[in-house]
Amino acid sequence: MISFWMLLTGICLGFQLISFGETTFPSEKDSLEAPTNWFLLDPIEDGFLGTGAEKAHEKFLAGKRAKRTVVVAVIDSGVDIVHEDLKDKIWENPGEIPGNGIDDDGNGYIDDVHGWNFIGGADGSHVEEDSHELTREYNRLKAKFGEMAVEDVKKRDREEFAYWQRVNENFEESKKEAEMNYNMYGNMLNGFTNMARLVKEEFGLDDFTLKDLSEMESEKEEISNALEMLSQLFSMINMPDPSVNEILEVLDGAVEHFEVQANYAYNTDFDPRDIVGDDPEDYKEKYYGNNDPTGPDATHGTHVAGIIAAKRGNDLGIDGIAEHVLIMPVRAVPNGDERDKDIANAIRYAVDNGAHIINLSFGKSYSPGKKYVDKAVKYARRKGVLLIHAAGNSSKEINPDNNFPNRWYGRRGSSDAWLEVGASAAIDSDNLAADFSNFSNEGVDLFAPGVDIYSTVPGSEYETNSGTSMAAPTVAGVAAMVWAYYPDLNPKDLREILIQSVYKPTTEQVQLPGQEELIGFDTLSATGGVVNAYQALQLAAQRSKYD
Repeated sequence: MISFWMLLTGICLGFQLISFGETTFPSEKDSLEAPTNWFLLDPIEDGFLGTGAEKAHEKFLAGKRAKRTVVVAVIDSGVDIVHEDLKDKIWENPGEIPGNGIDDDGNGYIDDVHGWNFIGGADGSHVEEDSHELTREYNRLKAKFGEMAVEDVKKRDREEFAYWQRVNENFEESKKEAEMNYNMYGNMLNGFTNMARLVKEEFGLDDFTLKDLSEMESEKEEISNALEMLSQLFSMINMPDPSVNEILEVLDGAVEHFEVQANYAYNTDFDPRDIVGDDPEDYKEKYYGNNDPTGPDATHGTHVAGIIAAKRGNDLGIDGIAEHVLIMPVRAVPNGDERDKDIANAIRYAVDNGAHIINLSFGKSYSPGKKYVDKAVKYARRKGVLLIHAAGNSSKEINPDNNFPNRWYGRRGSSDAWLEVGASAAIDSDNLAADFSNFSNEGVDLFAPGVDIYSTVPGSEYETNSGTSMAAPTVAGVAAMVWAYYPDLNPKDLREILIQSVYKPTTEQVQLPGQEELIGFDTLSATGGVVNAYQALQLAAQRSKYD
């Protein structure tokens, strides 16, 4: 039985470190002082480490004419294409006649008017949850090696057997941890919900804060114990002045997350692929899925799309970073790990249908089909497309072998049309690097706003989320802004401009993500800087033939 004090320790650590897919709970105290549009603001003029997009629009682009509309493909969980702030910014396939059941443009995808869904069935159904790639690799390799001892393995299979041993150990540890966390957070939620209910009923409240709690007294032992335990809970939560209902809501999210982990992500018997109806091992197969690019839960992809392209100046919700931009939704990411086959096909679909930039706000730790994704990445580069990828939310140093997809082609070089993005906060302080963000002096190119980003979600709603998933589209938005005015730049040129024009924060020492240790911010990425639209446009103007 887990003790109350262990639960308190768990919840305290949980709020600081738990990453929910590519979106995390807020944990950067300083950034919460910033306005909701801080990611558009400028570090010099506004005092917040945003992209400088507003300054760019007002002081650099005013009076200039865009040369083209840039299409940004959002390969994600889906996008709400009828959202009030996005409906005018969704790509439409000019060669397709809606709803006639014919592949009018001959691209192999019927009625793909606004994009495609690679994790849907021909009958209109959808894959919602999927397992982790680790689980799928565990199943594949267990079928081959089972309980085989090393001395029984043929010489040609030794390297793969060693890989199986690593996968086996990692899977068993991860599955055990997920089940433990599911039980732990479930117990916490039940316990604190009951304590909060007792206090609410005793004092006639619907909600209360720590300040309210400090003024409550009771001679009833049950109520007195509840007050004491809830006070301890409040004092250990890494959130600014939360109410008990807010804490319970976050706890409920933790339970839901670990329930998915236990029941789907690490469940060796779970395989939803029959919904799609393809052969998941046939990487040559391209034409599967359906034409619904929204899917059953487009929260993540809609949030990403809004950062890039929410309609500017319409007095609704937010302004996106770029003005002359359209979003091409490509659904390929379930609640779980994406499959390499789907990602390779999604990249090719986006390229073949006119995307200039592809945003990739997802990632995983294993990639058995990496060579097929690499071929798609090379294809995108040959066709002049820039790819922008979120570095991930595991507070770890990434390298070519632990974070996928990535720019590296094994020992055969890497893409020069790929940007890897870490997440930063709004205030130039030692909390600048988001505590969840992955990092690497070699593997991460630059940082970008990714903490407490307010953007669009389905149903014409808006909410705040954090993650490198939010940082990648801030860079995609800046890239689209630059490319709309300077289309003669090639992907390599644009990548170099975005890298060379970063804003260098004044804070030199920041907390190493996930740790207490202070480290140079310039060691966490290749540039040691944060993306900046105003400076990028200035540099682009110097290198482009357009004035």
